[in-house]
Amino acid sequence: MQTKRFKAFASALVGASAIGVGLLASATNDVYGFEGDVVFADFNGEDYGQWKVEGDAFGTKPAPGTLDGQMQVSGFEGAGLVNSYYGGDKTTGTLTSPEFEITKPYINFLIGGGGVSGLAFDLIIDGKVVRHATGPNVNPGGSEALDWETWDVSDLQGKKALFRVVDSATGGWGHINVDEITFSAKRRAGMVHMREVVVEERFLLFSQKLSRPQNWVRIEVDGEVVREFLARLALETDEKGPVDYDACVDMTPYLGKKCRFIVEKADEETAFAPLRFSSELYGGADAYHEKYRPQFHFSPRFGWTNDPNGLVLYNGVYHLFYQHNPFDVVWGNMTWGHATSSDLLHWEEQGDALYPDRLGTMFSGSGAVDFDNTTGFQTDPNLPPLVLMYTANGPNMRYGEPASQNLAYSVDGGKTFVKYEGNPTIPHIIGGNRDPKIFWHKPSNQWVVALYLDGEDYALFGSKDLKKWEELCKIEKLGCSECPDIFELPVDGDENNKLWVFWGGDGRYLLGKFDGKTFERVSEPLQAKWGGNDYAAQSYSDTPGRRIQFSWMNGGSYPGMPFNQQFTVPRELTLRTTSEGVRLCINPVVELESLRGDELNLKPSSKPRSTEDFAEFVLTEGEPRDYNLLDYEVVFQPGDGVAVIEARGHRIEVDPDAKTVTYDGVVAPLERVGEFVKLRVLLDVTSIEIFICDGSSQISKCFVPEDENDAPILRVKNVKGVGVVCFPMKSVWN
Repeated sequence: MQTKRFKAFASALVGASAIGVGLLASATNDVYGFEGDVVFADFNGEDYGQWKVEGDAFGTKPAPGTLDGQMQVSGFEGAGLVNSYYGGDKTTGTLTSPEFEITKPYINFLIGGGGVSGLAFDLIIDGKVVRHATGPNVNPGGSEALDWETWDVSDLQGKKALFRVVDSATGGWGHINVDEITFSAKRRAGMVHMREVVVEERFLLFSQKLSRPQNWVRIEVDGEVVREFLARLALETDEKGPVDYDACVDMTPYLGKKCRFIVEKADEETAFAPLRFSSELYGGADAYHEKYRPQFHFSPRFGWTNDPNGLVLYNGVYHLFYQHNPFDVVWGNMTWGHATSSDLLHWEEQGDALYPDRLGTMFSGSGAVDFDNTTGFQTDPNLPPLVLMYTANGPNMRYGEPASQNLAYSVDGGKTFVKYEGNPTIPHIIGGNRDPKIFWHKPSNQWVVALYLDGEDYALFGSKDLKKWEELCKIEKLGCSECPDIFELPVDGDENNKLWVFWGGDGRYLLGKFDGKTFERVSEPLQAKWGGNDYAAQSYSDTPGRRIQFSWMNGGSYPGMPFNQQFTVPRELTLRTTSEGVRLCINPVVELESLRGDELNLKPSSKPRSTEDFAEFVLTEGEPRDYNLLDYEVVFQPGDGVAVIEARGHRIEVDPDAKTVTYDGVVAPLERVGEFVKLRVLLDVTSIEIFICDGSSQISKCFVPEDENDAPILRVKNVKGVGVVCFPMKSVWN
């Protein structure tokens, strides 16, 4: 589309080809720019064009976004940006543009990264720096988000100039990010688009167009900012596409009040899509049946999700909170989503429970029932408080304190939550301390919280009321970071022989004893998970006799979907004595069997001539492509080499000599009992979970399914004998 913006660009610069091909393409982008804007450089090309590169910091071409070892970079536009993190913070260099003439009164650009000495984005005339900018980050923490900045160059119009990006810094935050350098008749920084509306119903809805750039949005009530987030707002002219959805903000506390919806760095005349109100979450929009939607694994209706949070059973209802970005399908705007279930399988989303505030975004945490009202929050004698402890992470907002631990509670059975006015309950200690996991320790009559500190170190703290805490002990050098969990389990079901499990983010754990003061190790760090997509697991509180866990299947891909990421199936944890000693075992919860349909009738279609040939199990009725949701139980005796089990084309290799099970490059140990190997395989639309020998090890992986998959239900090779039962699985969304 040849827009007026493109024509203005083409006529304003002479010799544009000397600057870079990618820049010409950006002039046709339909973004929230202004009529007559001239995009000098968007860094979307395959190289820097005629920009001069010196040193190593800028690489040989624009960065596609986040570089190796870097926090997630956001806020840039198009396919690339200037990012001097090539090789890390220690590299140095400069990036210099060709000379140009200043033709507009303002230069708008996106900038991020560090603000320490040695970093600069400069405008240079006659060898002198006449305008200067850096990123915002000078302390540990911070954010890699780019934001708009504007130079007023009205006094410099008609002069010849050049841009130079400088990185001579080698310490922390020793890099700078720049993108979308634009000549304009208007400034982007400091501009706002504002609408006033009366909160008519509970939920405020506004349309998202995920191809749009991000804008900071504020919602103000009575002059106070009550919500703040980055969103990709749709315009009135946008045609709704398959990745668009209506974002939803719960405005219940402000019903009947006038609110201001403010979009930063946007022209007042921008025709954003209208705001709407609804009494239903997401306006009652249908979902859960999209092409890549998991059908018996939880994923949010819309937006991004990661760590499961606040898992608690309350009055027969399972509460599932989770890290949620309601306004995009990428990480950011960390909020606590909330869903409930009576069976761990069928979930009803309740809307977001915790929004970012003055202390920061809502990072991970946990939940429990305060049966004895130790907090004093209880108002109904029949409803003990449901308490949540979470990390507020200021550096991921534009302001806020370093990461601290905070408290929220519900006195109406988990319908609404209030943040404790005395927050934070544990102020910042060190680094990115986060992810509190609370539980009531009855023998010592106190609350205990496991907290990640820094590096590979954790600590336990104790409290009588969840408000005032003192350190009990440290648990150091676990070999992983983040997302602690701690719980006690019987060994082999013996209630007289119990051990404590201390768990870290990647599934590394310790066995030990805990007396309310000290955690005594009885093992070295052990590994419970080998999955390629399996991280940040958390177990349920207040489920007597059971330890139930969810995990985030991190790194999955869902092209074109209005949601991103999913969880594992709920799992039950046990301790079992193995040939290696006592180990943690992980199996699907028994409730999952309620989703099984009638067992599929399978028959061998061919008998292998040797153990190296495949034997195929085929359906007596129907076609394999009709069955994409499956639950297999396969028991077999391996041959003399590597046995192969193919479930709908997913190849699982079992090596009895190496004592390993391998799927898609992920290798898990094989703990055999006797001659046979037992596999439980759960196959959903975009994921496979493999439980080996009654949960002694397991593999979890995500994949993007083929449009047409005619692979057989099951094929086996190099096995001496095999037994299989296979069930089609029902969708939990029907």
